Amino acid sequence: MTLNPFFLQGSTTEQFLIQDLINEQLKIYGIEIYYLPRKIFKTDNIIEEIQSSKFDDSFLIEAYLNNYDGYAPGSDLMTKFGLRLQNEVSLTISKERFEEFIAPFLEGISSGIREGRITEYDFADLITRPKEGDLIYFPLGERLFEIKRVESEKPFYQLGRNYIYELQCELYEYENELIDTSIEEVDNTVEDEGYISTITLVGTARTATADAVGIVSGFVKEIFLNNDGSGYSGTPIITFSSPPSGGSRAEAVAITTSIGGIRSIKEILLTSTGSNYETAPTITITGGGGTGAAATCSISTSSSKGLFGVSITDGGRGYNSSPTVTVSPPTGFGAIATATSGGAIGSITSLNLVTGGEYYISTPSVVISNPSVRTGVLTEVYLSDSGGNPVASVGSGYTDGFTYDCSPGSGASLVRVLVSVNDSGAVVGVPTVVYGGFGYNNGLFQLDGGDGSAYVYGTGIGTASGITATGIASISGGIVTSLTITNPGYGYTQTPQVSIANSASIKGGVGIVTATAVSIINANSEVSSIRMVNPGLGYTTNPTITIENPSAIGISTFTYNEVVTGQTSGITARVRDFREYPGAVGEPSTVLLRVSLNTGMFYKGETIIGSASSATWVVDNHDANSYDDPYDTNEEIESEADDILDFTETNPFGEY
Repeated sequence: MTLNPFFLQGSTTEQFLIQDLINEQLKIYGIEIYYLPRKIFKTDNIIEEIQSSKFDDSFLIEAYLNNYDGYAPGSDLMTKFGLRLQNEVSLTISKERFEEFIAPFLEGISSGIREGRITEYDFADLITRPKEGDLIYFPLGERLFEIKRVESEKPFYQLGRNYIYELQCELYEYENELIDTSIEEVDNTVEDEGYISTITLVGTARTATADAVGIVSGFVKEIFLNNDGSGYSGTPIITFSSPPSGGSRAEAVAITTSIGGIRSIKEILLTSTGSNYETAPTITITGGGGTGAAATCSISTSSSKGLFGVSITDGGRGYNSSPTVTVSPPTGFGAIATATSGGAIGSITSLNLVTGGEYYISTPSVVISNPSVRTGVLTEVYLSDSGGNPVASVGSGYTDGFTYDCSPGSGASLVRVLVSVNDSGAVVGVPTVVYGGFGYNNGLFQLDGGDGSAYVYGTGIGTASGITATGIASISGGIVTSLTITNPGYGYTQTPQVSIANSASIKGGVGIVTATAVSIINANSEVSSIRMVNPGLGYTTNPTITIENPSAIGISTFTYNEVVTGQTSGITARVRDFREYPGAVGEPSTVLLRVSLNTGMFYKGETIIGSASSATWVVDNHDANSYDDPYDTNEEIESEADDILDFTETNPFGEY
């Protein structure tokens, strides 16, 4: 008998024994590799070409390295398309280990059991074995290999069964597949491969600020573009004639536009309104390569003043579009008034109108300052005789339920008390302090009225606040004409201040116009200049200039492989890298987001949001050129070739 008689040549127990021996041998002599199954999401309907796939699962399994011929010298070739790496490996894995450890997961993927893993590509017939196109992560070389061929019949049916798979693998050439296994060493192998574009983001934004240069009279109020001209290749220069001596020349810039291929002047905006013009200045338009443009202007000849110009104090940072500029409205002169205080308890006796102001369209509020806190105030008194001795009743001729003013002497503040009187007109009981005066330690006070023999003696000393006086105004013809006291208050020890409202909300009408302006940003996303559309009218003080905040500030951090979406364009991309590079001292930092698998170009100024991190940033620039593909060396090859061959010659290879 030619075969070993001690073997049954194909029994189940013998096959299990051989499989166990092979498994044990792989665990002893093998290396650990990661098996990454390919998940196909989209294929071409005609030739079934794979268009979209990803690798987001990994399985650690032992494998025997059959050969490493691809790592030998000469495997790397320089081609006309750049450097090509041809490393190859041959690996052996256990058939049983694959079918028991990996195949059940692949079956779940194929049937859609695992949520979010459903594929449009049917590979149910391949789930029981490794399939071509899957990846192997080879830790020894820290590289990814793609399975090109699976040999399942080598050796050929020992004891009637196969026990291993032999995987013929080539170095994986990245083609924009998504690799996200959550294993850092695996995912990092393709972090810098493929088509990767760079987005510069707006980092820490800063709001620009500006101040009004001043207000003037005799200024240029409006510019009229009588003829927009044509043929302008550059920006024309706008020149105003000079004002009389002591005035300032107006300045402006021209904005050009192209309509139907013809470039003309769109508008002329003031940067300085000038001052002291008595007649409208002449406007001269020169330069820019065009002709035919003409403009005139009007001036303000009244005493009402307008905005002279705006000076930027901080250009800000992070502007991707020109921010809105808001100039506070003019209010003109406000009404002015004074108050007179006096009387027994320090009340307001009159409101005196000094000037009625101007431009009032609704009644202004009148605010009288609060009385100051009084010290040395009598808070408690008792009924006494002229010697300060307590008594139960005293005097005659007094009236019940009346308040009485009393004083310790000439020049001292009054004290006012409320007393009770019996049927004979005598004061009885304990008086109540209505107004305790100020500046006392204690003292004896004679009640006025009656027979003059009743006294109170102050015992309680403290502090007190009075009641604030109130008043109202009346207007006519845009000015305040009168003031009326509605509550005189009390407790004023000093003359109060009177304020009459002068806000823009109650001003208006002819002679008052709010200035308007527009901003210009530069390439650094800063506000570089502010130009006036209308200098306004009726200003008495410099207005407040407010510049809109930048559209957004960078929030949170993007995570590797998450999807980012442009909120304006709808473009999506996968995050490859996100980091901030500090700038030089005093310079802003640079924030870069590197993405791949993007569906288009993100817009400058749009907000992008991460699907997983919810990070929110604004795009400053999207550089669509990719500089990260290690195979993309055409420019380097061309540069080297230029040093060898002179292509300016008719025949760089010589004559023959």
